[in-house]
Amino acid sequence: MRGGLWQLGQSITRRLAQADKKAVARRYYSAESELKKTVLYDFHVANGGKMVPFAGWSMPIQYKDSIMDSTVNCRENGSLFDVSHMCGLSLKGKDSISFLEKLVIADVASLANGTGTLTVFTNEKGGAIDDSVITKVTDDHIYLVVNAGCRDKDLAHIEEHMKVFKSKGGDVSWHIHDERSLLALQGPLAAPTLQHLMKDDLSKIYFGDFRVLEINGSKCFLTRTGYTGEDGFEISVPSENAVDLAKAILEKSEGKVRLTGLGARDSLRLEAGLCLYGNDMEQHITPVEAGLTWAIGKRRRAEGGFLGAEVILKQLETGPSIRRVGLISSGPPARGHSEIKNEKGENIGEVTSGGFSPCLKKNIAMGYVKSGSHKSGTKVKIAVRGKNYDGAITKMPFVPTKYYKPT
Repeated sequence: MRGGLWQLGQSITRRLAQADKKAVARRYYSAESELKKTVLYDFHVANGGKMVPFAGWSMPIQYKDSIMDSTVNCRENGSLFDVSHMCGLSLKGKDSISFLEKLVIADVASLANGTGTLTVFTNEKGGAIDDSVITKVTDDHIYLVVNAGCRDKDLAHIEEHMKVFKSKGGDVSWHIHDERSLLALQGPLAAPTLQHLMKDDLSKIYFGDFRVLEINGSKCFLTRTGYTGEDGFEISVPSENAVDLAKAILEKSEGKVRLTGLGARDSLRLEAGLCLYGNDMEQHITPVEAGLTWAIGKRRRAEGGFLGAEVILKQLETGPSIRRVGLISSGPPARGHSEIKNEKGENIGEVTSGGFSPCLKKNIAMGYVKSGSHKSGTKVKIAVRGKNYDGAITKMPFVPTKYYKPT
């Protein structure tokens, strides 16, 4: 995902009034006729969705309830998001794993069939091209989802390397799942609601697991994952069945699971301490700097073999010069690019995402600071609109995660 969605939902008018009007307008306000629409577009509008341009798509930023209310409802009951703007694809062939491992930091080969992990596509300098959830369906089938705002560059990157790989005899091909839509069902009522629509026992499917099974009468790809910190699922459904599935989920929850827009999705992921590509990860930020060292498999640390491995492995050995941290602050909420200073007033970093937490009722943010200034409890000053406010570095996630894992 790309862009500060919570801020967008809260302050579209204010943003347009700021100095860089043309850039903001280009980013968010492209002509309606140029925007792509998901198959649920009319369903969103009929249900009060406030549609905004996002990554080339017309997407709901919120519905009739406020972003604050829908964020809290997700944690207390549940949310249904249309994330069909994201790009699902499959890699197939006996060499699909060895091919993908040239591009990502994960130890794909060691994943059990039907399980997945978060990973990062890296460039030659070790920077992040995109983050992605990848699943090893079988030894010769990998399913992955890439971010909407990164789709074009990701697909070009994969295709360029695939041509070289295949020219050397590698067996790999791909299919982009444009015939499918993607729904994200999140929150404590996600599993009990979805269970009404399927025969398979969801209690035996854990966080990170992937299955191909029938939901509400259609063949779906089900991944127990999400972007909120809550238990939940991403459901890849044939597009002709997407609206019916959305209606069935809302009906079976008896109104407790609500349609939820990208604004609350952003505040939920920030509370969960999750990176937003384009804000908290960029092409010049490595996975080590972003706090994603855990995603680099043990074998990959020993062998390398992925783009930028030399840079990343050296950082693992000597430590990065900057680190992603969580922040709490007083005063108005910090926003992207707010300066972070130490108690002496010296610049030590910059906020990348920030806002008011609907669930914690306080300001939270994340950003990058110089190594040595990154320890939890370190007091800082955060500059907002020219004034310095007290803050402190804190551990993430801000809100405890509730992923469904074996006990």
